[in-house]
Amino acid sequence: MTLDASARLEVDPLIDDPATRIIVCCGAGGVGKTTTAAALGVRAAERGRKVVVLTIDPARRLAQSMGIDSLDNTPRRVKGIEGDGELHAMMLDMKRTFDEIVEAHADAERARAILENPFYQSLSAGFAGTQEYMAMEKLGQLRGREEWDLIVVDTPPSRSALDFLDAPKRLGSFLDGKFIKLLMAPAKVGGRAGMKFLNVGMSMMTGTLGKLLGGQLLRDVQTFVAAMDTMFGGFRTRADATYRLLQAPGTAFVVVAAPERDALREAAYFVERLAAEDMPLAGLVLNRVHGSEAARLSAERALAAAENLDESGIVDQGPGKTGGRDAAAVSPESPAVDHSPEAREVPPDAPGSPSEVPEVHDVHEVHGVQTAQQLTAGLLRLHAERMQVLAREQRTRDRFTALHPEVPVTEVPALPGDVHDLAGLRAIGTRLAAGS
Repeated sequence: MTLDASARLEVDPLIDDPATRIIVCCGAGGVGKTTTAAALGVRAAERGRKVVVLTIDPARRLAQSMGIDSLDNTPRRVKGIEGDGELHAMMLDMKRTFDEIVEAHADAERARAILENPFYQSLSAGFAGTQEYMAMEKLGQLRGREEWDLIVVDTPPSRSALDFLDAPKRLGSFLDGKFIKLLMAPAKVGGRAGMKFLNVGMSMMTGTLGKLLGGQLLRDVQTFVAAMDTMFGGFRTRADATYRLLQAPGTAFVVVAAPERDALREAAYFVERLAAEDMPLAGLVLNRVHGSEAARLSAERALAAAENLDESGIVDQGPGKTGGRDAAAVSPESPAVDHSPEAREVPPDAPGSPSEVPEVHDVHEVHGVQTAQQLTAGLLRLHAERMQVLAREQRTRDRFTALHPEVPVTEVPALPGDVHDLAGLRAIGTRLAAGS
């Protein structure tokens, strides 16, 4: 089955539909998720919707392409949008989002104790899965504000795109896990009885942890757990609510991939996972697809033509030092020219006069023909390489569409350079809507 035979992803109906409230761009790293998310946001805004793009891209390319000095945890209006819509953009600040959760769900004294706790500071800055979880927290906050018609999410640059779906459950499981509950037990028992319980019932565990982690770190963890006790249930509740939000009809997942084996394999895993989790898949964006305006000239024919030029003898003949030779040396069959004074005095009409001597081409003309044919042969070889790339990409696409014929696909042609401004994002949006 070929890509042409599969369903086509219709981008404009997707972003125009008022029922579409969230678009999640996901896929392997380095396939253009951030650019795709930004381009979708620009196109949706210029078609009349009020859009916010949430990126987790640390390279800050989104801010630069939208003409903003910097992005932070607060949505910022993007200038230069054509049409009646609005575009806002923001970049997730993982730690600040965690701090906002603490401040919103704890009284001032407890919030201060949590924010100043060393273990919390380490957890909020770099605990595995925290970035993905906080992205989901921020998505829930944005959706709850009902301020935007459409939220476009650029998923984190994880080792695997599947981490994005697993993070809420993973962090919730950690906070509800046996280890945390054991650490909470002394605080719940209270006072000396609690410490006695800890010393007797957990002496082996705490002794081991104290040696591995240090006694101060263990005390920081216990203090953090005691302060966070009332918030743990909220983490689990919000994680579950966000997961349901991802499954809601108003959410659409757009999987982004390059026409390469590893990227499309990751995309296939993600498609299968979304189906297993009952999450709505809009389709696949196949990014950076190569093309050719001379596709009728096959790689085999181009290579054969290049070889014919090589075998003609002109390409193989180097210019050497012919520039310093007599012009007669260019062709052994050229008649010799007498340079004596008598010869110069031959009347123009006389036989053998210069007007009747066959014209001798300059060496530079031969060299020019040679250079042109060398360039032609080189271009033919480049074309052959391009056609081989096209064939390889087509085979890779065909394998994906054979496995998942139900997935709508749109292609975005490869551009000669990076997108670095709003006009570039607008052009990408046009290509997304038009397909290959």
